[in-house]
Amino acid sequence: MIVLLLLAVLVRAFAMGQIRWDVVGQFLTARVIIVGFGWTLLISACALVLGVVLGFGFGIMRMASNPILRLVAWLYVWIFRGTPVLLQLLIWFNIGLVFPRLYVPGLIDARMVDVITPFVAAVLGLGVNEGSYLTEVVRGGITSVDRGQTEAAHTLGMTPGQTMRRIILPQTLRLILPALGNSAVGMLKFSSLAATIAMGEMLNAAQRIYFINGAVIELLFVCAVWYLAGTTMLSIGQFYLERHFGRGVGAAESGGSWFKGWKQRSVVTEEA
Repeated sequence: MIVLLLLAVLVRAFAMGQIRWDVVGQFLTARVIIVGFGWTLLISACALVLGVVLGFGFGIMRMASNPILRLVAWLYVWIFRGTPVLLQLLIWFNIGLVFPRLYVPGLIDARMVDVITPFVAAVLGLGVNEGSYLTEVVRGGITSVDRGQTEAAHTLGMTPGQTMRRIILPQTLRLILPALGNSAVGMLKFSSLAATIAMGEMLNAAQRIYFINGAVIELLFVCAVWYLAGTTMLSIGQFYLERHFGRGVGAAESGGSWFKGWKQRSVVTEEA
C-alpha cells in the first residue's frame, strides 16, 4: 500500500509539475532527434559487434596453451576492464596527440584526427571496453562445456581448431546468450557517453536543442522515451532468442530421455 501511494505521488508530481509535456510531444518525433537516435543505434551495433569479436578472440586466447597468448589476453582485460569507459573514449578521441599521423606503408598515410573521427572514437572506446568484459564471459562459457566432449572429439581425430569451432563454440554461444543480450541493452545506454566527444547521437542532439530553447528536462524526457523504446525492443528480441535456443536444448534433452527410457524398457523386456 505504501509503495502504491509513493508511486501515485510520483506520477502526480510529474503530471502536474513544471514539465511542458507539449514540448516533449513536439520534439519526440523531431527530425534531429530521430537522426540522432539512428546514430545511437549505429554506434551501439558497431561497438557490440567489435566487442563480441574481441571477446571471443581474447576469450579463446585466455584458454590457450601458449603462455604468451594468455598473458596478452590477461593484459587486455586488466587494462580495459580496469579503467572507466568514459576515460577510454576521451583517450581514443585525443589519440592524435600521441600519434599525429597514421602511417601504414603502401596502405594509408593520413592525419590521425582525420581517421579517428568522433564516430570511430565512440565505436573503438565502447567496443574495446565491452570486449574486455565479454572475454571473461566467453572464457566462463568455454569452461562450462563438458570436457568429455573435447576428449571425444580428439578421439574422433578432430584437431583442436576443429573441436573449438564445431563442438565448443556453438555450445558456448548458447550458454552466454543471456549475457550477450544484456550487453546489447547496456551498449545502447552506454552509447550516450559519445555525447562527451561531440558525436552527434541522440543525447548530443538534445543538448544542442536545449542549450538554445532552455527546455532541458523536456528534451531529456524525449531521450528517455527513445532509450526505453530501444531497450524494450532489444529485451523482447533477447527473450525470443533465448526461448528459441532453449527449446532446441529442451528437445534434445527430451529426445535423450526418451532414448534412455526406451533402452531401459528394452532391457527389462529382454530380461522378462
